[in-house]
Amino acid sequence: MRVFDDALSAQCFNRLRRRVYGTEGVAQTFDRTFWFDFSAAPDNVVALAILEMKALVPRNLSIVGAEWWLSRMRTSHIEFGFHQDRDGGYRARTGKMIHPDFSSVLFLNRCRGGALAVTAALPDERNTASAPSDHSFWLAVPRPNRFALFPGHLTHGVLDSHNEIPGPRRPKEKRLRLAVAINFWSYAPERIPSFSESRHYRVLSIFLKGHHACELGSKRLI
Repeated sequence: MRVFDDALSAQCFNRLRRRVYGTEGVAQTFDRTFWFDFSAAPDNVVALAILEMKALVPRNLSIVGAEWWLSRMRTSHIEFGFHQDRDGGYRARTGKMIHPDFSSVLFLNRCRGGALAVTAALPDERNTASAPSDHSFWLAVPRPNRFALFPGHLTHGVLDSHNEIPGPRRPKEKRLRLAVAINFWSYAPERIPSFSESRHYRVLSIFLKGHHACELGSKRLI
């Protein structure tokens, strides 16, 4: 795993964080994934951020797009266990597993605990949170504008408010752990809509009325 601090320009990061903080209806964030094809013009602030971070991805010339979703949780109650990212549509259709080229997380804030834990060991459903028995993890602690990037086949999960394997619910944390999860692919995974095809998270649109135009290179997107 590689960790980059100050991954985005200050302008891009502040714009992204401000919009995500203002996003309504994100209780089911993990059920709402979006596809950004690099051949298409960006239409939301997450896509603009992804274009900046693309330069940090090895072999980025083979990457054709990115799958992304918002991650919002309290570290006192982690609702999912250790897992490997995959093409969910292909898995449902064939039963076979294909992983993204790279998985990544862009952290938007600090929180208590909530470290990203990454390992080459496989998930073990016999353990709490499907954690591998070997706890030799690479760890990335949430910090604003910190970007953690790792090969897409690796197992990963979120540690709880004490940075331990998630178990029973702990006393409620006041601060949410906010992040954007991004998978980089060399082909378009199945059954994932683009942002423009969805009606969710309109506040993230760069065409939203009442917001200033966004800059992308020499182009003004309004």
